[in-house]
Amino acid sequence: MFSSVVKVQNQVGLHARPATFFIQKSNEFKSSIWVEKDERRVNAKSLLGVLSLGIVGGTEITIIADGVDEEAAVDALVKLVESGFTD
Repeated sequence: MFSSVVKVQNQVGLHARPATFFIQKSNEFKSSIWVEKDERRVNAKSLLGVLSLGIVGGTEITIIADGVDEEAAVDALVKLVESGFTD
């Protein structure tokens, strides 16, 4: 299991469009991936799950992966979040 904490850079947070980018990137990996905010953990490959966290700009989230490509998955998702969802 591999995880990393990252601060959401874009002002609007993970609303529908950035959340879609996040989920698409998550689905590129075989590992199980979760997003955690304030003790709540959801499947990073689920749009409803990610949106249900209500992640706004400036929020710190934890990205957790478990599987064969866990480190690559977390690194790619952290990079996406840090870019403000422009990658």
